[in-house]
Amino acid sequence: MDHPPADPHESPGNRIAEAILHFLGKVPETELTESRTPAQCARTIANGAAVKAATAAGAFALPPGPLGWLTILPELATVWKIQGQMVADIAGAYGKQTALSREQMIYCLFRHAAAQAVRDLVVRVGERYLVRKVSTRVLETVAKKVGLKVTQHAVGKGVARWMPVIGALGVGAYAYYDTAQVAKTAIELFESEIETEEEPPKGPPPLPIGAGPATPAE
Repeated sequence: MDHPPADPHESPGNRIAEAILHFLGKVPETELTESRTPAQCARTIANGAAVKAATAAGAFALPPGPLGWLTILPELATVWKIQGQMVADIAGAYGKQTALSREQMIYCLFRHAAAQAVRDLVVRVGERYLVRKVSTRVLETVAKKVGLKVTQHAVGKGVARWMPVIGALGVGAYAYYDTAQVAKTAIELFESEIETEEEPPKGPPPLPIGAGPATPAE
């Protein structure tokens, strides 16, 4: 997976936000079709992805000291790629892969870690979910909020990179847990009825048919 070039003058939060937007530029596809036992299929998908994410994250965390800090963003991008494919596959198991959107993807990936940042994208209403299609500008704002939260956690994880092997085991364990939480959110979403709401257009409402432009009062 290609990554945008890093600007050394950018804050870590902005760099992570850009990485999120870059990842969301193309929602992953899946070859899975609706399963007769979607819940069981989803759990199998989740378990496999959690192991894969833990292995990848642990490998990135092996370099000790300053070198370990340099692997944080590549580690995040790799784990997101694994988790994103998992979300797409779970959507496929529930027969909802064709409706999978970037709003649903960022909600599934970050709801457990940055609930306040993504709360306006997907809203639970009783037994169904309302997905709000938003503009790229709104998505950028959400990504920045998520980026700040992820950065705060990444700084904490970065300390573990000064302890080779032990630190890698801890990072891998967190990636396993993190992926399991993403899977839980995806399963809850896709096993429910999903409705999509378009973002209202900006600016004044359109004039009624036959009405001319308003003229100032004398």
